[in-house]
Amino acid sequence: MADDRFDAVWFARGGYGSNRIAEAAVRDLPAAARTKTYLGYSDAGFLLAAFYRAGLTVAHGPMVQDVVREGGQAAVNRALDWLVRQEEASLEPGLNHDRRAMAFNLTVLSHLIGTAIEPDFTGAELLLEDVAEHEYRIDRTMFHVTGSEAVRRVAGIRLGRISEIPDNDPEFGHDAESIVRDWCKRAGIAFLGHADIGHDAANRVVPFN
Repeated sequence: MADDRFDAVWFARGGYGSNRIAEAAVRDLPAAARTKTYLGYSDAGFLLAAFYRAGLTVAHGPMVQDVVREGGQAAVNRALDWLVRQEEASLEPGLNHDRRAMAFNLTVLSHLIGTAIEPDFTGAELLLEDVAEHEYRIDRTMFHVTGSEAVRRVAGIRLGRISEIPDNDPEFGHDAESIVRDWCKRAGIAFLGHADIGHDAANRVVPFN
């Protein structure tokens, strides 16, 4: 971040731990950090939120490790096309150029709400995706996310892919989309449809601007 020889910071992988350094990472930012683009998703969402709040240029999109997924070479090429040439074809196709957008893993978003790294959601389209969460956990998380007064100031929510949902016994009785739609309705948040993002090789780039 401090080295002005580099134009971008491209996160290698997700996992767990970026929340532990997010506040410290935006403390006393060097001038060079403000000239770069930061790209990643999943657990890196904590850093994206902190960086965006601090005025840096960030985007949700494929990471280096995605190359090992089926079709992963296309994901990596998509990320590089955007980082190097700002290729429009790399972007999530539903983005409105007259409106800010933000994209997060739903579980990550739920944990950063109310913290010192929470960004301003006002007027933004909020794109959500998740992986490997039970439906009852998605329900609980949406309760928390849509209950936030800060989130209720969004222009609306679009739903990306919620994948690899574990089986539950007994069945929860509602799928991910119906859960998200229900909590949006309860909170008075517009549900704006689907988004082409997720924990997969088809994940598109969403700049936070």
